[in-house]
Amino acid sequence: MTDVDKLFAAPLPQVSDFVFDHNVARVFPDMIKRSIPGYPTIVENIGVIAAQYAQPDTLIYDLGCSLGAATQSMRRHLRSEGCRIIAVDNAEAMVQRCREYLSAQDSMTEELVPASVVQGDILEVELQPCSVVILNFTLQFIAPQHRLAVLSRIRDALLPGGVLILSEKFRFAESNVQHHLEQVHYAFKRANGYSDLEIAQKRSAIENVMLLDTQQAHLERLQAAGFSQAYTWFQCLNFGSIMAHA
Repeated sequence: MTDVDKLFAAPLPQVSDFVFDHNVARVFPDMIKRSIPGYPTIVENIGVIAAQYAQPDTLIYDLGCSLGAATQSMRRHLRSEGCRIIAVDNAEAMVQRCREYLSAQDSMTEELVPASVVQGDILEVELQPCSVVILNFTLQFIAPQHRLAVLSRIRDALLPGGVLILSEKFRFAESNVQHHLEQVHYAFKRANGYSDLEIAQKRSAIENVMLLDTQQAHLERLQAAGFSQAYTWFQCLNFGSIMAHA
């Protein structure tokens, strides 16, 4: 059973930078559900989109897989023969728990697409030819100077007709839009049971770790990486997801 996220419920003498450790892994499903508006819709439709674009006998990558929600969704929907999913994350705690979740999924459902979980840095992992790549709230944790290189490597690995699904928290160039959507996001969190203290301390922990881009910056970078077309297929408040075609 998932633990309730209380990581920032008590006043902290000093708020450290956010890390994906065992404490976070333990409460992560609850944290994500209560923090990201539209997350269930994004995850479920990652499976739908992947099923549309997965090619027989090809690899599919879930890069920055955390606990494997996107991988589990794809396994529920994929029917292409011979596909295999490789889920990659650099956090040991997330990889360990992701393997447990996928094992539980295997025990409940027969004949799922094979999936393996690899602990590794997506800046360094060697990508093989593939038909689908998922970056589900991952790129925002990569240093901005490395983001184009990551996307270029993904584009080079994608087969003709392949697709990248890129989900991110967006920043907005217009200060009034940024302010309004931030305030509604905080209201979303309060409606899900987070206190103002929790919201403030979480914001302090993550502000130096999660560096955001505008939608336009994402689209321009995808074009620079060589994708033929990219567009936002879903947005809820300041969170959204982009499809980019090889």
